[in-house]
This record gives sequence, structure tokens and C-alpha cells, in this order.
Amino acid sequence: MGFEKFGRRSFTSQTKVAPFVDYLEKGELRGTRCKSCGKQYFPPRADCAACLSNEMEWYKIEGPGTLISFTRAGFAPTGFEEDVPYTLALVDFNGTKVFGRLEKDIPEAEVSVGMQLKVTPCTLSNGQLSYEFVK
Repeated sequence: MGFEKFGRRSFTSQTKVAPFVDYLEKGELRGTRCKSCGKQYFPPRADCAACLSNEMEWYKIEGPGTLISFTRAGFAPTGFEEDVPYTLALVDFNGTKVFGRLEKDIPEAEVSVGMQLKVTPCTLSNGQLSYEFVK
């Protein structure tokens, strides 16, 4: 099984980083780290942009992370109309910045830069896998 199980709309079925979806199924969010220079990537990459090595390893993203920025989406691109409104967020997990959605149960009035969040894999209403930020 490849990448076709990830996200609300999957645009590719095969990728060198398909194990990303396997980790989501196990309840883990992971990025990749270059074994040669140590550069970390999320979303995961199969090759290092810093030193051009293809010697990558998986590392777990956990924590609490710190909310850096967010925006509330009131309109959605084609295929995502049923999702609005939702909040997109950028969260820093010890230097790894992860972009994704906030859990819908978090009241908009409680969302603020600097708040602590965790990331958790989830299954979407269509059975696809993703992840979201939770308090």
C-alpha cells in the first residue's frame, strides 16, 4: 500500500516515503533525518536537499509543540468544500515545523500563538489517514 491512503485527496499512489502512511497507521507521525548531515525534514523526504545524500532515517515527531501561526479557512478548494470552516496551523516540535489542521473541537477563541499542542494521527470520514493537532 502506498500514499493513496493519505489525506482528504490523494494525488499520488507511489512515493519513496510511503512508510509515512505505515507509521500513521501505527499511531505515529514521523519525519526523515539525513544520516550524513543530520538535517531533519517534514514532510518527509527521500533525499537530503542540504548535502544531496539519499541516506535517510525516520524519526518520531512528538512532544508538545508550540503554535507558531494559524489561520481560519472559511472557503475551501474543490474537493474540500465539506470541511470548512477549519483552522490550519504551523506548530514547532523542537525545530521541526509541522503544518496541519487543528482538531475541530478546539474552540476558536482558545487558539493563540504560543499555545502547546500535540500531534495525533487520525482517520478521516472517508477512511483516509491524516494527522491533526490537539490540546
